[in-house]
Amino acid sequence: MKFRTEVFIEPSPQKIEIEDHLFSIGSCFASEITARIARGQVRTLNNPFGTIFNPYSINKAIEKISKCAYYSEDDIFDYEGRYLSFDHHTSFDGDSVEQVLGKINKVLEESSVFFKKSKWVIITYGTAFVYEFLPQQCLVANCHKIPQKFFEKRFLSHSEILESIKNTINLINKYAEEGGQILFTVSPVRHTKDGMVENQLSKAKLLTALHEAVAENANCHYLPIYEIMMDDLRDYRFYAEDLIHPNNQGIQYIFEKFGNAYFSEATQSFINENSKIAAALAHRPINPESPLYKEYLEKIKTKIAEQQRKVSYPIFQNY
Repeated sequence: MKFRTEVFIEPSPQKIEIEDHLFSIGSCFASEITARIARGQVRTLNNPFGTIFNPYSINKAIEKISKCAYYSEDDIFDYEGRYLSFDHHTSFDGDSVEQVLGKINKVLEESSVFFKKSKWVIITYGTAFVYEFLPQQCLVANCHKIPQKFFEKRFLSHSEILESIKNTINLINKYAEEGGQILFTVSPVRHTKDGMVENQLSKAKLLTALHEAVAENANCHYLPIYEIMMDDLRDYRFYAEDLIHPNNQGIQYIFEKFGNAYFSEATQSFINENSKIAAALAHRPINPESPLYKEYLEKIKTKIAEQQRKVSYPIFQNY
């Protein structure tokens, strides 16, 4: 007897290898998945501009990063003495134009270098809604808590979404690692503040355009994260207290399905072992000076050394 409808992911013939660079961009769920890959000590870079939800803004970010197109004073907006970029998260805001441009262009340079080495680009779309900043008549990735009266909210049209996705694919194919693979997902996080009906319409718009674009490109893949959460994990025990975001158990279930389909055996083993090491390093002893704890640390160092021999780049640098 079956008690749930499981969503299966077909194993990919192209596998993520230990030495691959993974670049990811998009909604907050992209960060959750990438954080687990990074914890496993595979090289990743996630959301260098901050969390971005809509296809138009994601495409703009990819264009800037791929071409390393520096920002100038004309790209910075002054709102009541706070300087900001509508393409970036509020963490890039500053007290002067020079300060903001310094942070933005430094990250842009670093992310551009990483992007061009990336064998895999993971993109997670969150919404088909977009905000237009009326004074400058431009679409924004982040409203920076500026009053709503300055913005107009609307759906991106099907043609706008499809064009953004296709442009993004073309940029990745041109600038990222030759033979690179693009993995698209739709965030399972419901944007309930838009309205329940509006959220479903938003996700449907993304899915329709996305499947159309993926079908035309052999190096593009669709990972059914949205479908897994909505159907396979429909029980609220897989959600956080807000009943909107997946909880740790739900995220781990999705991550394991993703890994089983896209990681090579070597990568899967490498990430699993390193995740155990990371958990062991996070342990806080009652007495750090005790002989038993020092022996415990030596065993961890031995395991790290064994894992280090498997890759050409340094691991566990932040521990």
